[in-house]
Amino acid sequence: MRVATWNVNSIRTRVGRVVDWLVREDVDVLGMQEIKCKPEQFPYEAFEAAGYEIQMHGLNQWNGVAFASRLPMTEVETHFTGQPGFLKGLEGPDQPLEARAIGVTVDGVRLWSLYVPNGRALGDPHLTYKLDWLAALREDSRSWLDAHEGSPFALMGDFNVAPTDADVGDPTLVPGVSTHISPEERAAFNAIADIGLTDVVRPLVPEGYTYWDYKQLRFPRNEGLRIDFILGSPAFADLVTGASIHRNERKGDAPSDHVPVLVDLLEADGDDDDRPMIF
Repeated sequence: MRVATWNVNSIRTRVGRVVDWLVREDVDVLGMQEIKCKPEQFPYEAFEAAGYEIQMHGLNQWNGVAFASRLPMTEVETHFTGQPGFLKGLEGPDQPLEARAIGVTVDGVRLWSLYVPNGRALGDPHLTYKLDWLAALREDSRSWLDAHEGSPFALMGDFNVAPTDADVGDPTLVPGVSTHISPEERAAFNAIADIGLTDVVRPLVPEGYTYWDYKQLRFPRNEGLRIDFILGSPAFADLVTGASIHRNERKGDAPSDHVPVLVDLLEADGDDDDRPMIF
C-alpha cells in the first residue's frame, strides 16, 4: 500500500495537479491538508473519475483536511478526543473546533491527516492554542495505542514544526523570535515521539525540505523547511519499505508551497507489492 501526505494549499486550485500526481505515482491513500473548502465545494468528480473515494472535513475557506483513497475507508472521525478549539478574542473551554483533523482506517491501518495550527508569533494566543493542540493530540494518540497494542497507526500532515536545526533552511526564521523552531514547539513535537511514534521517513530520506515560502525566491535558493511528517507506531514502521519527498511538485505552474511525502507499506498480509523503494 502506498500512503502519502500533502498540504495542497487549496484543492480547488490544484485538483488537476493532485489527481495527476496520484495516478502517476500509483498512490493508494493520500491525506491532504489546507483543502480550503466546504463539502459542497470539494471537486469530488475529478477524484472519482481516477478511482478515488473522498472523506473530507472542511468548514469554510480556511484550513480543512481530507483523505483520497482507492481502498475502502472506515471509522471516519473529524476530530480527536480533547482537541481544543480556537476563536480570536474568546477564552475558555467551549471555543469552536477548526477543521484540522480527520482519521480513517484503511486495510487495518489507522491514519490521521492533520493540519497543526501555525502559532503565528511567539507570545500570540495562537501559539498557546498550537501547544495545547499538540498536547491533546499526544494524549489521544497514546490512549489509542494503549487500547490497540500492536496495530499500525500513523499521524500524517503539516505539523508546522521544524524539529531540528537541519530542518531549517529559511533564513527568516530566527531562534528566540520565530515560531516553528521555538523550544516549546520542538518539545511538543518530540513529546509525540515519546509515546512510541517515530518519523518513518527520516531514516530513509535523512535530508530534504517539504515546504518553501512563495516569497523571496525561497524555492530556487532551497531555503525551505521540513515540517510535513509521517509519524508511525512500531507496527506501522515495521511495514515501511520505502519513502520519498517529492520535491519536483514544488515546480511548474501554480504549485502548493508544500510537497508530498510518501511511504510504501507491506500489504496487511505481509506480502510486498513488488514496487521499488524510492528516495
